[in-house]
Amino acid sequence: MKPLLPLLLLAIVSCSKPESGVPVVSKDPASVRGWIADIERPQSGDSFKTVETEAAVKAHLFQSTNIWMDDAPYVSGGVAETGAFILLDVPPGSPTVEFAPPGGVVARLRMEHIPGNADVFLPGIIIRNDKVELSDPNAVKVRMAAHVKRETLSGNFAVIAGHRIQIVNTPIAQMTDRHDFPTPPSSGPAPLATVK
Repeated sequence: MKPLLPLLLLAIVSCSKPESGVPVVSKDPASVRGWIADIERPQSGDSFKTVETEAAVKAHLFQSTNIWMDDAPYVSGGVAETGAFILLDVPPGSPTVEFAPPGGVVARLRMEHIPGNADVFLPGIIIRNDKVELSDPNAVKVRMAAHVKRETLSGNFAVIAGHRIQIVNTPIAQMTDRHDFPTPPSSGPAPLATVK
């Protein structure tokens, strides 16, 4: 039994460490949520454009857009037909979100100084070729759950798409939506009812 003891200890030590180069799920992941306001696409020669056809094209374009995190294969999420998106289990630090609209190139949204357990809210992003732009940088929020009575500035900053964004300490009770798809504002009239 004594000769097997060193082999047993070696097996325990070798099994406890992850392989180098293999992505590991963060113990304090962030969430990234928001919606796509528009995806730049080449002008088509279609002469028949209505609000309804444009809304249908945009809904299909949004729903067909792939989203993922660079070097983080375990991140879950997706894009809804409204353009709303969510990514969970995002590694903190300097993650890069990648969007791939159908027939387009991969557009990258670079983020820096994202703290662990943060909620990054990106309302109204615009995808232009290989870049992601913020339509309103002042509406972007990086929230951290804290034992505070109301939102307070933390004094720390994140950088998202080249913009410096203040990190805000937020009451824990207000962070319940961090795992939900956000609701984008309505764009255009509601679809018309059809009678069969």
